[in-house]
Amino acid sequence: MALADYTTEEIKQLLELGIELKRKQKAGEAYQPLAGKTLAMIFEKSSTRTRVSFEVGMTQLGGNALFLSKNDIQLGRGETIADTARTLSRYVDGIMIRTFAHKNVVELARNATVPVINGLTDLSHPCQAMADYMTILEKKGKLEGLKIAYIGDGNNMVHSLMVGAAKLGLHIAVASPAGYEPDAEVAEIAREAAAASGGKYTFHYDPKEAIEEADVVYTDVWASMGMEAEQQEREQAFKTFQVNAELTQYAKHDYLFLHCLPAHRGEEVTAEVIDGDHSVVFDQAENRLHAQKAILAALMG
Repeated sequence: MALADYTTEEIKQLLELGIELKRKQKAGEAYQPLAGKTLAMIFEKSSTRTRVSFEVGMTQLGGNALFLSKNDIQLGRGETIADTARTLSRYVDGIMIRTFAHKNVVELARNATVPVINGLTDLSHPCQAMADYMTILEKKGKLEGLKIAYIGDGNNMVHSLMVGAAKLGLHIAVASPAGYEPDAEVAEIAREAAAASGGKYTFHYDPKEAIEEADVVYTDVWASMGMEAEQQEREQAFKTFQVNAELTQYAKHDYLFLHCLPAHRGEEVTAEVIDGDHSVVFDQAENRLHAQKAILAALMG
């Protein structure tokens, strides 16, 4: 699953389904279209939110989820991704993978005969972006015409946010230090999609320019999983990109603050902002469950 492969209408339908499934769950209404179905969850990268939300989501939809770390399956001992895909497809009704190289998801999808969901790669994080846009839609009542300012590393998170914003008619303004810009190919995809939807993608080296009059302010950790050796170097590069009270004064007075978590208070964001009145990070985290249930129901139902 990549947001670039979905139409604007399909993304909107998934967001609306996520909101409806959240309403059902809060009202105690049983909805189990995946009764008797099983999702295989392959984790080459560990996670709190991804594992729990997919596992609970499958249970609430009436199905089952299997947690498979790289040490639990032959993939970690040299079996090809293609053979893993062909084998798992004989047992399960869907596969979710959280991995490093994006080509692993692509190869898995090419060889599987069941739906494959991208739980995260080094290039993209579409399930998180779906939860993010669901949260913004709930809080703002609309998406089209809003401005998101993303301040930080040009990583997998911002790639999915860029494509989602472009498809849904938002303006996304990204600010990163030199050398840490988003992927050029993803930026071109975002520009083309924005031209078709009435959205907009802009890039800035000055975070104040990006955040000006923003409806939503978003950041992520400066050093993602696997980049721990670069921590000190990145702290120096990003020191003027911290989301704090001084920077957020340039956003709209009713801005929302989002962060995909885990967060490092005092680094990419201050406690004052992430724990303040504008922050909706735990509503956003909860919506991983509901947005992913919509994806599961749509793909496996």
